[in-house]
Amino acid sequence: MASSLTCAGVVWAFLSFLCAATSCVGFFMPYWLLGSQLEKSVSFGTFRRCSYPVRDESRQTTVMVEQCGRYASFQAIPSAEWRICTVVTGLGCGLLLLVALTALMGCCVSELISRTVGRVAGGIQFLGGKCSCRDGMGA
Repeated sequence: MASSLTCAGVVWAFLSFLCAATSCVGFFMPYWLLGSQLEKSVSFGTFRRCSYPVRDESRQTTVMVEQCGRYASFQAIPSAEWRICTVVTGLGCGLLLLVALTALMGCCVSELISRTVGRVAGGIQFLGGKCSCRDGMGA
């Protein structure tokens, strides 16, 4: 099994894959916001929710549906900001997974990734992570 990556490249490829997998799991889980409503524990993410209120027309009251699921449609996501977050986060997770899987393939196939391309891709990942951390801290 030939490789086009150095030892550092192999470590970077596996760490990239672990980060991609963690990001994708976090994206699909509905536990972004936790709270309570009508004395029930509720949680929701960008496109999934657990324990949500529904209007019961026969009794003219609001009842809690205690199950997890996706929103019925893209327009059912509560706000435009959450819709944008869903699209951007989904695209980011998809691209991250694509880059990570390509890097892992570079561990098995020779001449798939050149040294220059690997260094540039790693540098871009590093700078992207640094920019995200700085923005998250209010700097």
